[in-house]
Amino acid sequence: MGFLKRTNKKFDYQPRYYKGEGNPFKIEHKLDQFRSTTGKNKGIKAKLGEAMEDLKNPDKKVNKTLLIIIAILVFIFLYIIDFDLSIFKRN
Repeated sequence: MGFLKRTNKKFDYQPRYYKGEGNPFKIEHKLDQFRSTTGKNKGIKAKLGEAMEDLKNPDKKVNKTLLIIIAILVFIFLYIIDFDLSIFKRN
């Protein structure tokens, strides 16, 4: 029954004249080192738990940058529709 149990074959090819670190043919995304859900072989429950933990502890810099971008886009939208911003000024 060995033919029913199929496993993926992993090849660890190292080029003969390659002087760098690691395997140059390893397929990995550029930002995987910064993600908390990639890397270790964890179950779905552990990945979901880490994602919920990240949502509970948001990054303050990201929130500030996101608010600035949203404000700029709102002002651009108001300029495009020719909204009169003088109603916000005091006379």
